[in-house]
Amino acid sequence: MSNEFSRSDTGPAVDESVPHSARIWNYWQGGKDYYPVDQEAGDQYIAIFPGIVDIARSMRYFLVRSVRYLAGEAGVSQFLDIGTGLPTSDNTHQVAQQANPAARIVYVDNDPTVLAHARALLTSTPEGATAYIDTNLTDTDVVLSEAGKTLDLDKPIAVTINGVLGHINDYDAALSIVRGVMSKLPSGSYLAFSDSTTEDEAFNRAQQGYDDTGAVPYKLWTPEEIAGFFDGLELVEPGLVPIPMWRPEPGDVVKDLPTLAGVGRKP
Repeated sequence: MSNEFSRSDTGPAVDESVPHSARIWNYWQGGKDYYPVDQEAGDQYIAIFPGIVDIARSMRYFLVRSVRYLAGEAGVSQFLDIGTGLPTSDNTHQVAQQANPAARIVYVDNDPTVLAHARALLTSTPEGATAYIDTNLTDTDVVLSEAGKTLDLDKPIAVTINGVLGHINDYDAALSIVRGVMSKLPSGSYLAFSDSTTEDEAFNRAQQGYDDTGAVPYKLWTPEEIAGFFDGLELVEPGLVPIPMWRPEPGDVVKDLPTLAGVGRKP
């Protein structure tokens, strides 16, 4: 078993007095890693836009389905999970190594709340490997340099980015992260991406209310902006669709949520 921890920045201490997106997301997903301030902010959001709970959970299900597809049908054995978030059930390494025990996974986040739980991600099959990089996702050169200690950057890699780039709050900067990573990966690499859109007015109001709490704001993207993250990539079926509609499995509840998800292959 190979488990590695790389830390590039000590980062700030965890602040329990201000709502925190990763903890609120954990609350919406039915987890236990949150504080009363997070539950209060989460409930205020739900009061305006109840669909956020469905979005949080559907994004986790998309991660599972897309990684299962990539490790299985697509035959990818290397994964770079950017903006990891708090560990839950069915983390990227667990899903990938179920399909391919030799899969190698690198997680990237610099959130101190996530860092406190990072050891839960550092498990692996004997054949595979996992690593956690504590660095800012905007520094793609460092991300790839550190990831290269666990992954072979000359072979296809699946990059997963789910519900995180809105923290960048600037489209060009967010786009440069995706392009900065994907441009340096070889043909046959993939991007699995999902995020929320601006198409629901209640959603927009709820997000503005959340931003006003003093927490780190989050930007919702237009459908055209999300499509732009896939420029130069070949979308696999069914293309760019609301998250629950991306290859649902038997028993899944399929709703038309204000979200988009897709998997694109680098030609």
